Amino acid sequence: MDNASFAVRYHHAVAEGALGAELARFFEEDVIHEEFPNLIVPAGVRRDLAEMLQAAERGAALLAYQEFEVTNVLAAGDQVALELLWTGRTKDGRVLRANIATFLEFRNGRICAQRNYDCYQPLG
Repeated sequence: MDNASFAVRYHHAVAEGALGAELARFFEEDVIHEEFPNLIVPAGVRRDLAEMLQAAERGAALLAYQEFEVTNVLAAGDQVALELLWTGRTKDGRVLRANIATFLEFRNGRICAQRNYDCYQPLG
């Protein structure tokens, strides 16, 4: 599978609730995820794989539903850039939306680095 298809499949797995080993299979063990400052993480954050998996668990506990609409994919060598529209619904019914740019780097067919620029739309 090419890197662009793998990147899209990864986001679909996240939307479908992949956690633990099911989510970890997309990443190299030494992956680093950098999330730049946004409404949810005002100071930004840098996570290793264990922290990424913990964050996914926390998100699953808060969200009743989420989806990613892939609006653009650019791939060059071992790098893939995606533009996404993310929609999530919290368990108490609030709807959140974000325009996301994510940049993924690949090694050995798996993600070894991820940088996210999440632009959350104003809360209703």
